Amino acid sequence: MLNVPAAIGPGPDTKSVEPRFGRVRPVADAVLFEGYLLYPYRKSSPKNQVRWQFGVLAPRSWVEADGPVAPGVAGSAESWYQQTECLFQAAADAVLHVRVRYLQLQRKRVERKASDGRYVPVESLEVADAVHLAFDEAVPRETDIVAPLSDVLAGGLAFQVGVPGGEETEVLADGVGRVVRQRYPVVGTTTVRAERLDAPSATYRLRVRTENTGQSPRRGASRDEALRHALIATHTFIGGDRLEFWSLTDPPEWAQAHAQGCANVHTFPVLAGDPGTRDLVLSSPIILPDHPQVAPESPGDLHDAAEIDEILTLRTLLLTDEEKREARATDARAAEILDRTEAMPPEVFARLHGAIRSLQPRKPSGRPDAVPPR
Repeated sequence: MLNVPAAIGPGPDTKSVEPRFGRVRPVADAVLFEGYLLYPYRKSSPKNQVRWQFGVLAPRSWVEADGPVAPGVAGSAESWYQQTECLFQAAADAVLHVRVRYLQLQRKRVERKASDGRYVPVESLEVADAVHLAFDEAVPRETDIVAPLSDVLAGGLAFQVGVPGGEETEVLADGVGRVVRQRYPVVGTTTVRAERLDAPSATYRLRVRTENTGQSPRRGASRDEALRHALIATHTFIGGDRLEFWSLTDPPEWAQAHAQGCANVHTFPVLAGDPGTRDLVLSSPIILPDHPQVAPESPGDLHDAAEIDEILTLRTLLLTDEEKREARATDARAAEILDRTEAMPPEVFARLHGAIRSLQPRKPSGRPDAVPPR
């Protein structure tokens, strides 16, 4: 039986974890917005017609409308849950900190004011030399969970991680139209459990499972409709006080069997933070190595980690004025990328050409058969 706390969400104790989680926020933000909007950052680009490929947790009734879906490759099919299991050692009075992060879809509608005063939806509207395009945006969301290890061991805890819907309206200049941003409710639950393992030290297996517990808008709804009620790019920080985690890809010899017994579904946990530290885990739908880092030469996110920053920046600079105009009208984040690349100093751009981290051969990260993601 799970214990469901009466009070859900961030509290005073979560302030102590912000410095720890803040160290890896750049990496987590890259996961959060990976593929959000791809070059050439225009709504009309074919690659931006199908979005949200990673960490999508849709309502279960929609995902399983034609029967249960077996776990597969990330992005090959939507899921309704995500499960992380990892190993840690802890003192008896340890406290766990879990932060679940995701995007909530936000529909941006553009409406023109008709002669009779009604507002009519349109795909685009030009007002005062500015173009406004209908497009789907997203709002970052996160929920903090703080619980003593003793409570997590005693049957586990369940926390609500969803958010309500909402709507904001922006009236455009001269009153010729408006932009309406609408969000639908997202309903989710995260359960946290731990069990003591038969190991040389006080070692535990932790399970963090996040589920979309909302209802599908209607039977036979399209993917676009289901995304309005989905947790998108879902990933998890796990940290705490008086505890340390073990790597699942390179565990100590005595922990290898326990590591292989961890079941990770639609996500995989890695040690995060500076190399050599073991106080934080990032569980991501995009498989990462232990201690992932954003290159210090990178001046900002381009939403495409598969690309080389230098090449992508050059391509962005070569967009025509009309293409840049459409990109700025598509999304505020596209406009930020254009502003950053156009204002980039020569010395910053030169650093994008490459860097030598070490002249020593890279050491293997661990056994090739160690804990394949499931």
